Amino acid sequence: MPRPQRIEYENAFYHVMNRGRERHTIFHGDEYYLCFLDTIAQAQQRFKCIVHAYCLMGNHYHLLIETPNANLSRIMRHINGVYTQRYNRLKLIDGPLFRGRYKAILIDHEAYLLQLSRYIHRNPIETKVPLVEQLEDYPWSSYPAYVGKVKPINFLKRDTIYKMLGHKQHYKDYRKFVMQGIDEQTATFHRKGNMSAVFGDEAFKKWVYDELLPELTAEGKSRVIQPNLTIQQVTEAVAAYYKTSTKELLKVSKGPQTENEARKIAMYLCQELAAAKLCEIAEYFNLNHAGSVSFITHQIRQKKRENEQLKLTIEGLIKSLVNQVT
Repeated sequence: MPRPQRIEYENAFYHVMNRGRERHTIFHGDEYYLCFLDTIAQAQQRFKCIVHAYCLMGNHYHLLIETPNANLSRIMRHINGVYTQRYNRLKLIDGPLFRGRYKAILIDHEAYLLQLSRYIHRNPIETKVPLVEQLEDYPWSSYPAYVGKVKPINFLKRDTIYKMLGHKQHYKDYRKFVMQGIDEQTATFHRKGNMSAVFGDEAFKKWVYDELLPELTAEGKSRVIQPNLTIQQVTEAVAAYYKTSTKELLKVSKGPQTENEARKIAMYLCQELAAAKLCEIAEYFNLNHAGSVSFITHQIRQKKRENEQLKLTIEGLIKSLVNQVT
């Protein structure tokens, strides 16, 4: 199955997130944060995207991006790829930094852009232990620039969100808005274990799924909306189905037939639903070579054609996983 493409169109807005592999830290100090911001600046110059907000946390990041040229995939390939290279040079290591493909939530910007900027900016004080007492004191977010404490970084655009407030006292009014706390609808959406690929009202979602997506598909520009599943989520679902643990699925040694089958199906679904690279799957399942994953997934495809029960099992797992995020 070809790698699923994200839905992309001119002037789309996205909430983009990614996290370090196994929740590892991706920013170890000022040098790393500055390096990531510089990488965003490069992407903005090269791909002409618009960054409306950002917040960099210790092991993950949030970006609010607009794409006039319908090129989110290229933008994020640059940001994640270049930062991984620079991170590895700083740490003198090699290998993947992030847990997999980024999450990108398509936003109904007319209804939710302002609220989403607040959600992103409140991250440093929404943790179990707040990172700062005063939100404007957190330096690795665009919030200090929004409230006038610091000069905005060159790639940040604030005007769109300011206009949504409808007032002239931008700094004061935006601070007041953010300090009101996250609205229930935005909080509920992000509280889900697996967020939908679209954040908007029913009319917006209907337009995306019933009109926009079929049009893009017909034009050959897009096939499906990436279901925002991670390797870990897929593996946990397979483990639950086979009544085993993820630890057992990750063991290289041969076990009972059901566990062996479950391990292979997990790898297959990681490629199909998480759109993970073979090398990422190999590393997660403690294999030395990506070719091993390729052989295993080929086996499952072949068996699925020959074994009706296996086909039904896989189809049931796919339906269950996709329903979690749509």
